[in-house]
Amino acid sequence: MRLSDLQSKNIVNVLDGKNVGSIIDVNVNEMGAIESLVIENNKKFLSFSKDTETIVLWKDITKIGEDVILVNNGNHYK
Repeated sequence: MRLSDLQSKNIVNVLDGKNVGSIIDVNVNEMGAIESLVIENNKKFLSFSKDTETIVLWKDITKIGEDVILVNNGNHYK
């Protein structure tokens, strides 16, 4: 699977069913394995929050489907 394939999928938190955002980058280790996804948070109307990115650890991905990536992101990593 290519990064572009992952970027086209919706990221959904299984704990609340909300769309988390879009993949903008990945963090890989020295062996080339993906350690985490960098997610651009959904923009909220007139939101002045400085938290524009969320890190989702690879181990927190529950399922990668055809159109969606389900994550168990209860801690909202930063």
